[in-house]
Amino acid sequence: MSVPYEYAVIQAVPRVERGELINVGVILYCHRHDFLNARTLLHEQRLLALDPNADLDGIRAALKSWEITCAGGADGGAAREMKQGERFRWLVAPRSTILRAGPVHMGLADDPSAELDRLVALLVH
Repeated sequence: MSVPYEYAVIQAVPRVERGELINVGVILYCHRHDFLNARTLLHEQRLLALDPNADLDGIRAALKSWEITCAGGADGGAAREMKQGERFRWLVAPRSTILRAGPVHMGLADDPSAELDRLVALLVH
């Protein structure tokens, strides 16, 4: 049975003042399946085309932190105390940083993990 889910594309904006970005992942939340996950993929050449001085190691670390936050935080930080829905809302809240979430969209799926794979293939690869 298909159930509703919410997702947002994770975007890298290496120079906020220019407004240029590339899609680097997708975060998906499905309350009914108790599912929150982010899958990321950094296309280094595409990012360097926007900013040849982009800090690739820093961006990779920031992307990893999104995945850790989805899982509940490994360091005992604020994410550990949050419910999945709260962590999703925290990650997709508007921000002016090198990584941000695009608009939140909704859909229906039987398998949130398979749907996340489909969205990453469609929107990031």
